[in-house]
Amino acid sequence: MKKQLVVLLSTLSFACGSSQLQQTDADNIPQGPDGVKGRIVETAGEVAVQATGIENSKTTLDKEFTGTEQIAAHMNFLASDELQGRDSGSEGIAKAADYIENVFQKNGVSPYFNSYRDTLSNFKKIAYNVVGVVEGSDPVLKDEYVIIGAHYDHIGIIGGEGDDTIANGANDNATGTTTVIELARYFGTTKKNKRSIIFALFSAEEKGLLGSEHLAKKLKQQNLDLYVMLNFEMVGVPMVGKDHLLYMSGYELSNMAAVSNRYSDITFAGFLPKAKELNLFKRSDNYPFHTVFNVPSQTYCTFDFTNFDHYHKVGDEVDTIDFEHMAKVVNKAIPVMEGIANAPTKEIKYN
Repeated sequence: MKKQLVVLLSTLSFACGSSQLQQTDADNIPQGPDGVKGRIVETAGEVAVQATGIENSKTTLDKEFTGTEQIAAHMNFLASDELQGRDSGSEGIAKAADYIENVFQKNGVSPYFNSYRDTLSNFKKIAYNVVGVVEGSDPVLKDEYVIIGAHYDHIGIIGGEGDDTIANGANDNATGTTTVIELARYFGTTKKNKRSIIFALFSAEEKGLLGSEHLAKKLKQQNLDLYVMLNFEMVGVPMVGKDHLLYMSGYELSNMAAVSNRYSDITFAGFLPKAKELNLFKRSDNYPFHTVFNVPSQTYCTFDFTNFDHYHKVGDEVDTIDFEHMAKVVNKAIPVMEGIANAPTKEIKYN
């Protein structure tokens, strides 16, 4: 999320706001071969093969589409040391882009432009978003678009703790990237969307939302009929003491949370007072689409300022991530995304 807040800067600058994080009990994080939390595989190369070679799923909404093995495959590669913290314009993030492209290609997600890579026009280094599309099945509604997005960059090499200088960015935002990859895999293999869905992984978010700003302006120039933009940010650990799975930035600005919950068998999206207090609505990749298109554009997140203390630190490693929680986020998001993509009218509106 955008890192330009000055509130409590001496303690922590968070993309969606600033706050002192409370210490989590790392000793209670289970690890091991079951992949529940932070299962490390032998090499990043093996993970890439494992993830991009996932079979096209034949499951339905009556069954879980995503499991911890799929989540682990993506996460263990995207947050590996091999990618060197995925700084925009680096060799590491280029490997992440290769990986995302391979998953898209193997699972029926087409390039939106001439290729999956869309080079940024507003960043001094060569950097690119990865943009795929699954065309809608309805002859009329397919001309309307839903964007499901997340940023896949992080901050690269930083002053670390001891010998570790790699800010791996597991929660921020390999988790959001993994969620979008799995949603793309679902719709790419099932084609259960009447509206067309663009799956966008943004670069240079950490530089000031530059990737999403670039894409929003480019799509606007093409007169894209954008219905909504749905963004995923830091969804790697469950919230503490909440009765909803995720919170929504800009909760009070639209009926998106209410619509999301109507398509879910749980309270999928809720309100986090801290998100309003710190105006998180303006701190992630949803915001450029709001400013350029003036359509409902909001972020789903589970970082609640009490459940994760490694923001922009080298400790943001894959072993801090709850893979079961992430699988639940994906599986519960599927009917929500499907309901939004298939609604006969544009039912999500700003208040």
